[in-house]
Amino acid sequence: MPPKKRQNDSETGKRNKKGKGGELAVINSDMKDHAVQKGMTDAWQRKESYSNGNIHLDCEPFPHCQITHFLQSESFVESLQAELLLLNFNSKSNDLYKFQQSDDLKERKEHHISQIRSVIFGEFRVWLSEVLQVDLEATVDISCAKYDHTDVLLCHDDELEGRRVAFILYLVPPWEVKDGGTLDLFSTDEHCQPVSVVKSLLPRWNSLVFFEVSPVSFHQVAEVLSEEKCRLSLSGWFHGPSLPRPSRYIEPPVPRHTHIPRDESLLFEWVNEMYLDPRYQARVQQEFEENSEICLPSFLQEEKLRQVRSALQSSEIQWERRGPPNKRCYGCADMQSFPSCVQECWELLSSEPFFMLLSNLTGLSLHYLCMNEDESEDRKSETENKDGEGNTQAGGSSADAGNLSAEKKDKGPPTCVGELRRWAHGDYTLLHDSVKREYALDLQLHMGCAGWKVEFGGFTSYIAHDEDEELLTVYPEDNSLALVYRDKDTLKFIKHINNNSSSHLSSQNTTAFYDFSFNYYE
Repeated sequence: MPPKKRQNDSETGKRNKKGKGGELAVINSDMKDHAVQKGMTDAWQRKESYSNGNIHLDCEPFPHCQITHFLQSESFVESLQAELLLLNFNSKSNDLYKFQQSDDLKERKEHHISQIRSVIFGEFRVWLSEVLQVDLEATVDISCAKYDHTDVLLCHDDELEGRRVAFILYLVPPWEVKDGGTLDLFSTDEHCQPVSVVKSLLPRWNSLVFFEVSPVSFHQVAEVLSEEKCRLSLSGWFHGPSLPRPSRYIEPPVPRHTHIPRDESLLFEWVNEMYLDPRYQARVQQEFEENSEICLPSFLQEEKLRQVRSALQSSEIQWERRGPPNKRCYGCADMQSFPSCVQECWELLSSEPFFMLLSNLTGLSLHYLCMNEDESEDRKSETENKDGEGNTQAGGSSADAGNLSAEKKDKGPPTCVGELRRWAHGDYTLLHDSVKREYALDLQLHMGCAGWKVEFGGFTSYIAHDEDEELLTVYPEDNSLALVYRDKDTLKFIKHINNNSSSHLSSQNTTAFYDFSFNYYE
């Protein structure tokens, strides 16, 4: 669930009183049974499964509990649902989620909303404190969420200072697996990183799910596939002492390499001749230096493009899933399985002539012939000494494209790193703290995405660090080379590709589109 601010509620802990219509929010009687409570406590402490009546505790992949028929009065639940649907909902969308959320419910005075708030953070909180043997605070942290068609909340762990137990109360119509919207729980590896979905909980009317927030409590709300049903829920957190958290796992850096030696004829075989004209390059460079980004349509020659497109859909290429899912989810090609024309395209983007072309198109110092005299000699010498070996040292640059700063003078020769990616329904990348923030030139060469629409997702969004402001959006465009120069305070993600894309991809006789994604460092 997405972050919310902590607040206190003076109502919490008060006894419920009869209100309009005499309806009361009363929790399931099974929870008041002393033997059931003791069984729950023992099972929770031993991390064992437990089931009794309407209460079902499971400890795999992490401890969680589902209480069916959470409230005894069906008429109260129906009235609560009606009140919630009258609330003002705000559309929320970023790298992690897309759904609608109400304002905080702490101050709402509607009868049924205030009743359920008092029950959850009063009687139920006391019961839960005894079951978990944890002193949960009377802090109120609750809101209402609506998930409609294609809405989603991707993999995350809910960890935030003070959160101890997460809960969700479902107020949904009869729900089926085909409707999507399940609460998916992930297994984790030895680094406490999520691996895959191992359990999916189907939303059920008047059922409440809770789980302990921990370093391994990775979960997601799967994309809602139904076009008619609304996944309505109340959700929030009980606050208390946080569980110990291990040191943050840092992924090993992907090795970078200097350009590979290739003849200049490679450019003339592959690249649209328009982009090899020095006068046109000068115009492109001027626009790039003004905007720090540019898209170059019809970049590859048509015959080469046709060959690569065809090869990308062959069974010859081996695709591997890139994760972990709290950071990314897409297909990445194994270089060892590249067909010959795909290998040639890869070599084009890694070649010395292409580094030179990028320098001419952007004004960046990606080749020693495009640097000033002193730096040129230093970089040429460093490149020769590298003799093609990989270089994992980070590169730097000035804040303005094309300007050389002292920061770069202590760096090695220009380098790059790249991958060939496959994008299908359900794929995405997320912002995360472990990404190294540095200057870089991003390159994307899309293929197989003719007719792609923004409502499908799959676009690359650039945002400012610690801000919601979107600086730039790069949309998939067939055979278009997108170049973006980003500084240390610019982050990027690729928006989740939703179910709306499926019919479009089917009409193109494919299930995915592709891109060559490279980063170049001065």
